[in-house]
Amino acid sequence: MTKISESELILNPDNSIYHLNLQPDQIAETIITVGDMDRVEMVSKHFDRVDTKVQKREFVTHTGEIKGKRISVISTGIGTDNIDIVLNELDALVNIDFETRRAKEEETRLTLIRIGTSGCLQEDIPVDSVLISEQAVGLDGLLHFYEFYNNADETMFQHVFLRSLDQKANFPIRPYFIQGDADLIQKFGYDMQKGTTVTCPGFYAPQGRQLRVPITVEGMLDALAEFKYEQHRITNFEMETAAIYGMARVLGHRALSCNAILANRANGTFSEHPQRTIEKLIEVVLDRI
Repeated sequence: MTKISESELILNPDNSIYHLNLQPDQIAETIITVGDMDRVEMVSKHFDRVDTKVQKREFVTHTGEIKGKRISVISTGIGTDNIDIVLNELDALVNIDFETRRAKEEETRLTLIRIGTSGCLQEDIPVDSVLISEQAVGLDGLLHFYEFYNNADETMFQHVFLRSLDQKANFPIRPYFIQGDADLIQKFGYDMQKGTTVTCPGFYAPQGRQLRVPITVEGMLDALAEFKYEQHRITNFEMETAAIYGMARVLGHRALSCNAILANRANGTFSEHPQRTIEKLIEVVLDRI
């Protein structure tokens, strides 16, 4: 196995991974990801015990135990660029020997569960509900920098999706499409609504919001909301899911995204009690973990 150079695998003086500031024994194999660093405490307060608390930049990690199961929760910050950092470094912590700088012969498979917030595109999806991402469309381009595969269903969906968008909107990029882990979807979302999530590289123009400056992709929201393929439709927007699903597949892990719906773009409403909705989702996830 090839030795990984110091410029590629960057370690801190204490031998922790560069951005996350974590050492291999400080994370569990089941990891909850949240965007907001303050949300880490909202999750870990439910743990029976917290053994590790580490912070560097926006990356906060708590590792402990709940119901006899070791678990970590980590804040990723906002966006797919941060997901690239977090998932690569989590993978390095379990699958690279920091002493030899070589990949381990036996790979460890992490379970990654995103607890995040989202806005929906369909009128019938109520604010303050929970939605499981069966699959995700990435508008960010991150996965184009990695070798990854699509199965036959994903390839067909992507073909139909691109053809539909090209007909209805002046779309400047080539999205990628990827499914979540079927077993995790069943375990956590057996009684929840499910849908197709669009992951955007920004909050304003990339999600069709216009403040002072005109946006270039006119008709995008309508095109996405109207899209249908078999039983699938575009249900919601956010900024991490497609990258989590894609990087998990590239690295050999499994992932699930659970979305607290705080906004409805179709009718212009926003949750009156967003923290209560997020707390409810956290409790459901931890109960089923």
